[in-house]
Amino acid sequence: MIAAGVFLILTYMVASVPTGPILATLYADVDVTQQGSGNIGATNVYRALGPKFGAATLTGDILKGLLPVALAYLVSDLPWFPAVVGLVAFSAHCWPAYLEFKGGKGVATAAGVLLGLAPFVALLTTGVWMLGFLGLRRSSVAALIATLALPLFTLWLRPDLIWVTCLLMVGVLQRHRSNIDRLLRGEEPTVEN
Repeated sequence: MIAAGVFLILTYMVASVPTGPILATLYADVDVTQQGSGNIGATNVYRALGPKFGAATLTGDILKGLLPVALAYLVSDLPWFPAVVGLVAFSAHCWPAYLEFKGGKGVATAAGVLLGLAPFVALLTTGVWMLGFLGLRRSSVAALIATLALPLFTLWLRPDLIWVTCLLMVGVLQRHRSNIDRLLRGEEPTVEN
């Protein structure tokens, strides 16, 4: 049990590392928190620095969710432990210790968590995101649509994880409050903007 507790603390500390700002500062000398929406996630990094940095940020943020969950299976045989680790990783990305608890929207990290817990649910949800993004060119709208579909896929394929996916859904929706406000005002930019 001590090992599990230490692992949860380490998960939070590692998943708090802000991928986008670090990459932007080290390789482009740009503070992404002062660019575009000010968000640290892949969409804002893409807008500020282009596809290479956006893709690198996306990959890093997905791994922040996936790797701790994958390792959790080796740390404890408690059936709920990987899910709790995933929630800690998600929370760390959204509310990171290193950025005064002002983090990303959590979509990529939640996707990583899902890949570790329920790969088929993750693939279906990612498919919904891709369709929404290709059709609407708004990452936030695609994320909201995919997030709302997530519990349905979970009930179908992994009902034992519905509590986790509902918590992830609530977290993603909470982190997208400003996007929802802009959508209602007709001011949410497309990815090209």
